[in-house]
Amino acid sequence: MRQRTAWKIYQNIEYAGEQNQVKLYNFFLDLMQATISKDPRDTLLVARALQRTASVAAEDEELEAFTSPHMVSIDLSSKGPHILLPLDKSQFETLIDSFQKGEILHAHYVLLILHEVRKLLKQLPNINIVSTSRANVVTVVGDLHGNLSDLMVIFHKNGIPSNDNPYIYNGDIVDRGSYSIEVFILICVSLLLYPNGVFINRGNHEDHVMNLRYGFMKEVISKYKSQATRILRLFENVFSWLPLASVIDEKIFVTHGGISDITDLNIIKKIKRHKYVSVLSPSFIVPYEDEYHIDGISKEILLEWRQVLDILWSDPHAKNGCEPNLYRGGGCYFGQDITEMIMKKHKWSLIIRSHECKREGFDYCHNDKVLTIFSASNYYSSGSNKGAYVKIIPNIPPIIIQFMVTKTRMKPMTMWERVSRVEEHALRNLIEKFHANEGLLMKKFLQHDPNGTGKISLNEWCDIVTNVLSLRLPWRTLRSRLVEEDDTKIIYESTFKSYELQCLLNVTKPQSSPTVCQTIYRNKELLETVFRAIDKDNSGFISLEEFKDVCTFLGRHKGSLFNDKQIIDLATSIDLDKNGIIDFNEFLEAFRIVDINSSTNRLNMIATPLDPL
Repeated sequence: MRQRTAWKIYQNIEYAGEQNQVKLYNFFLDLMQATISKDPRDTLLVARALQRTASVAAEDEELEAFTSPHMVSIDLSSKGPHILLPLDKSQFETLIDSFQKGEILHAHYVLLILHEVRKLLKQLPNINIVSTSRANVVTVVGDLHGNLSDLMVIFHKNGIPSNDNPYIYNGDIVDRGSYSIEVFILICVSLLLYPNGVFINRGNHEDHVMNLRYGFMKEVISKYKSQATRILRLFENVFSWLPLASVIDEKIFVTHGGISDITDLNIIKKIKRHKYVSVLSPSFIVPYEDEYHIDGISKEILLEWRQVLDILWSDPHAKNGCEPNLYRGGGCYFGQDITEMIMKKHKWSLIIRSHECKREGFDYCHNDKVLTIFSASNYYSSGSNKGAYVKIIPNIPPIIIQFMVTKTRMKPMTMWERVSRVEEHALRNLIEKFHANEGLLMKKFLQHDPNGTGKISLNEWCDIVTNVLSLRLPWRTLRSRLVEEDDTKIIYESTFKSYELQCLLNVTKPQSSPTVCQTIYRNKELLETVFRAIDKDNSGFISLEEFKDVCTFLGRHKGSLFNDKQIIDLATSIDLDKNGIIDFNEFLEAFRIVDINSSTNRLNMIATPLDPL
């Protein structure tokens, strides 16, 4: 029960964040299409946020010139691994050893490998055709999300990829983990070495819109600094060339998300997949040079887009039918009847998908016709879940291998210790949500407590936290860990006793008031996404005017964030050297949940909540 409750907390927070990301871009697209904004500065801001960078939208020659490895000089005496073309197995093994030691591959070599793999990917069909006839086996790996240690465990247990040991990587290779670059590069090198033995499917996180928020862009900027823009633009293009699915022996369909009632391989095979640099920001609208135009959107184009969106974003559901996936905000929920219909249409015997973290690393549903494989262990926190991969061998049921990465210096935990740790981490994430929304919660609590007793009924408390936090959780079960009670009444302010939200910037008290802090912290990820979208050179800086425009724009169209004076005062106060430039990373990191009861460390922060799949 405790583990199940913790799991519900994680998944609710995870999908709520992903839904917000989709809503943000849908909101931008709505603005562009409906032209609802009468303020030209709003139009300019949206155009900048959605604008295709020239090198991504340009012809091959321009992209290749801008991202050419020759643009980055290499000193052979520099630290880290060195590689030469053509690649061979020994260089692959050298990269594995170097990455495990924490060495960073030089930007020159990253660009070199990405260009080589791009050439190969451009020759591949939208659907990988995979056969077990040679090796009599194929291994399917699910989400890795930048976890190098999980990939190393799989290689150790299952062997490194080769033509005699083929692999299918089923998307979501990047984002969230600290080694997304290394994991993706290793998979690319294995594809270059064994183009008939390694297959890659695109996931919903192989998308620059998702990378804005979920860590990959930050990782590239952190590791490659001045060369980050070149590398990111080439990654964006490489992602767009990744195949969308694989079919094993003509009867097992492997794709990242799933299917829908309109899934049709005959349509998918004909799609020009590289058009979808971002599936969330499709090319129907092409802002360019701070202007935009809206192409006529035909039913055929929308159907094509839905094909791609659904197989990358959808989830199976116990309920029959096909309906929009409002939980994630993208793709659909498909029921067993849809599974049976699409499988019969294409004569499949099994669908293998990923996209969802499972406690055991895998899960069967729809009468064992849909298998979910998730390969990132400890996804939510240490001990939260196992990872798994599946081996497909002709004429026998799929063989699932589970694993869990553990730190070698850590003492092995008992099951109850593991459950306690997972539960504690989940509750910290939940408490963070309470503090980010303290003002909104207190407003609702006080409305139900007109006499100022400090208490409300359990039913009232459950309804309020559900609606304000937009999290449907077993609040009655959780209340003992979140609030104090007195005579069956909830003492609603007790949730906020142990921690407080603080602004660590050197600003005056009015500018760092609880209301302003909560507003910024609650919209932290939203603000960061827009800031990064506008920051085209990936410098980490935006102008003072851009900062004001973002806050004003979001306040006008998403509900008031702050008033104009608060925006100006805050922006001016954080422009410390008065050069009109703001370091938005430093600004956003300044708002933290702090343990006010800690006597040893004033800044004992609550763990940052996990982002969605």
